[in-house]
Amino acid sequence: MHGSDEIVTAGSATALWHDLVREGEQRCGAQLDENSESWLVFTLMRHLGSTGLAEPAMGLVYLEALRTAGSAQRSLALQEVGERCLLIAGLYPELAQRRRVSQRYYIELGQGAFRQLAEEARRAAAELYAGIAEQFARLVRVLVELRALSGEWRGLDPLERHALSLAARTPRDFESCILIGESGRA
Repeated sequence: MHGSDEIVTAGSATALWHDLVREGEQRCGAQLDENSESWLVFTLMRHLGSTGLAEPAMGLVYLEALRTAGSAQRSLALQEVGERCLLIAGLYPELAQRRRVSQRYYIELGQGAFRQLAEEARRAAAELYAGIAEQFARLVRVLVELRALSGEWRGLDPLERHALSLAARTPRDFESCILIGESGRA
């Protein structure tokens, strides 16, 4: 699929999502590590068709997750918060706009959820969650590019692009990869 507008329908759902994620990486020059890339593919598959991503308010869901008793339940709740924040920031930023909340809010909330998970998880899972928290802005970049592939989205306006660059770990994380209008790239 690399660089083409062709839609690939052959192969497994996992292979298709992997191709789409790699296309998003290529379009914005982001390189995800293998664990984060695989995690993103399975997160997209798991949430395919999810409704009510932004309901209720994510800040309240995050606070409730922090208060959840039992490490397994708490971990699941924090993971859900992080995943939903990633999907809203990367695929559905208009949900943030409707709530009058910035994408940066969702990025920071999602990073916080994964940092908390990394602190509480066992070693192998802790490394995965720490990596996701570390690369959260890059994951959002990839999802923004996936959304742009649909051709139905207007892209981010310059103020949204600027806000996302401020939320990134480095200024380069959002440099020249986000569509800012219907006809062109930044």
